Amino acid sequence: MREVFDEAGVRGFVHAVDLDGGAETGLDPDSPVVLASVFKIPIVLEYARQAAMGELERTERLTVTAADKDGGIGTSGCADDVSLTLRDLAHFMMTMSDNAATDVLLRRVGLERVNGTLSELGLWQTRLIGGCAELFKSVAEELVGPEAAEKGGIELEEALAAALATATPERIRALAVRDPARTTAGTPRELTTLLGLIWRDEAGPAEACAEVRKIMGNQIWPHRMSSGFPDEVKVSGKTGTLWGVRNEVGVVEYPDKSRYAVAVFLHGDDLGFRIPAADAAIGKAARLAVDHLRG
Repeated sequence: MREVFDEAGVRGFVHAVDLDGGAETGLDPDSPVVLASVFKIPIVLEYARQAAMGELERTERLTVTAADKDGGIGTSGCADDVSLTLRDLAHFMMTMSDNAATDVLLRRVGLERVNGTLSELGLWQTRLIGGCAELFKSVAEELVGPEAAEKGGIELEEALAAALATATPERIRALAVRDPARTTAGTPRELTTLLGLIWRDEAGPAEACAEVRKIMGNQIWPHRMSSGFPDEVKVSGKTGTLWGVRNEVGVVEYPDKSRYAVAVFLHGDDLGFRIPAADAAIGKAARLAVDHLRG
């Protein structure tokens, strides 16, 4: 795995575990790592738990407005307000990593509830500091100033884009969102532990765990973890991307019913968002880890 990461020019953190046999392998699996959009897994779990316990209705509708949008994927890039059910917000959040859908759903289920569930499950090193808007506001505040933190929606995105266009690589590398001590973070082992609890119906009601598994199985991105496995192997995952940060965690399920939770987190100095070698390294490392566990 070190050779794979060295070739891609990144540092890698990995943990993989056989969800039924318990065998495990990894590389610095207990090191703190930046989650980026991987933090959406605890959010979808909290939504599903509350739905299964009757605290909210899956068909309740909320509206994504201009104040929630960042011009990105899914509802984030829609020109008009979008009204969706909670289950569809969860679907957009997980399958295509829709940031606006994430923030609207997080407001509904509550940040404290999400972090409370993580504590309840014994995941003491995994914590969310807020939603997508909070992460980007922290970047704008560092690059532009305190006044940038007062902006929202597309206005915030435009201010952030202008600041990033002139910021030096050194300044971007020093951002809090790249430092697990100052942002939403966890460890590879805790993320595979969370996935194991979900896949064994131990993270909440069985109905909730099944809903999370189904949603994660519909992720549309095939270029990271899935790239390391043939079509007959099912990969249910969630990616995460920031400047110099590329992640994916997921569960790999073989036709023989064996299943493995895998977490791969990369940290590097290349700040681009199109780095095929790093994306491929996630799939290669995941495959190496799973092949080792399969003997």
